[in-house]
Amino acid sequence: MLKLRHINIFQEQPLLHDLLEIAGFGQLSRLPSFNIDASLITAIVERWRPETHTFHLPTGECTITLEDVSMQLGVSVNGLPVTGPTFFDWNELCYDLLGKIPIEGQDMRGCELKLLWLIQNFTTLPTNPSQLQLEQYCRAHILHIIGGELIPNKSNNRVHLMYLSLLRDLSQVRRYSWVSACLANLYREMCRATKPNAKAMGGCLILLQSWVWYRLPFLAPTMAPIPSYPFFSR
Repeated sequence: MLKLRHINIFQEQPLLHDLLEIAGFGQLSRLPSFNIDASLITAIVERWRPETHTFHLPTGECTITLEDVSMQLGVSVNGLPVTGPTFFDWNELCYDLLGKIPIEGQDMRGCELKLLWLIQNFTTLPTNPSQLQLEQYCRAHILHIIGGELIPNKSNNRVHLMYLSLLRDLSQVRRYSWVSACLANLYREMCRATKPNAKAMGGCLILLQSWVWYRLPFLAPTMAPIPSYPFFSR
């Protein structure tokens, strides 16, 4: 069975709602926290074929599409590709956009920042925060969503700082197709997880489990009727 890790989601900050909506992460900031079924994820990944990027089921082949991701997460698929620098003065970037510098070797390793550092430093807003502080905390919140839920690697405790470079102007963040990056990352993680020596898996597991429940409803838990959109709220 694959080892899966699920990161706790940031506590809601009402003062950040408007900025998160402007950035296009309002819906993603409300992703629910629910238990990931390791047995279910392992079983469906065993059906994944890297050569076709499809699940091979007894009734045929199927896969997760961009439309699926949009419906599951409630966000648009349109936008620019998510790319960023891999060589940068990361301390300077963190100070400019977050107002704080993580400790190299402790909070940051190369170009990867520990998600725990974001939680420890940006969970509680200061009293009467300035607009600059609100923007810094909003960037930290979005960065945690990206590294912890949307585009996590199998360590699931670090996030690449290239994503932070795309959060400088919060009004421009929604121009990027984060959904496409999410799906591409999930494809890659599932391909890696099919290798015989694979013991862990990253990727947006909330998306994968929600998709399985929706497309293969006989595997979903029984539940009372609730709002139908976005699908992850089910």
